[in-house]
Amino acid sequence: MSVMQEFKEFAVKGNVIDLAVGVIIGGAFGKIVTSMVDDIIMPIVGSIFGNLDFTNLYVALGKVPEGTAPTLAALKTAGVPTLAYGNFITVALNFTILAFIIFMMVKQINRLKRETPVAPPAPVATPEDVVLLREIRDSLKK
Repeated sequence: MSVMQEFKEFAVKGNVIDLAVGVIIGGAFGKIVTSMVDDIIMPIVGSIFGNLDFTNLYVALGKVPEGTAPTLAALKTAGVPTLAYGNFITVALNFTILAFIIFMMVKQINRLKRETPVAPPAPVATPEDVVLLREIRDSLKK
């Protein structure tokens, strides 16, 4: 079997295609959640805490050169090592929301699976030889 033929069999299997579709949709969904966190949730949370911009929360770990603006972007451009914990808070919130949404989706899918009626298994027919042996046994008892 040639390598191309093996690759073709691998690529057209249903599971590989399902996985590819899942990754593409997951990437797009991740962008939606990121936008929701960055553009809707974090500004609201920031305004609750006094117009706090979480993306600019940092601790400079090195010497800040004179004349450098006290923003995370300016410090990174100047090459100052920084601990950007505000960005971490945003990413952690992003992950929490995404994990919760996926949890709710899986919970719904499991609920739908339980609600689907399953027909009881058909009774297994007794093999003919067993039936004959039972008849012989019963006739011997008489």
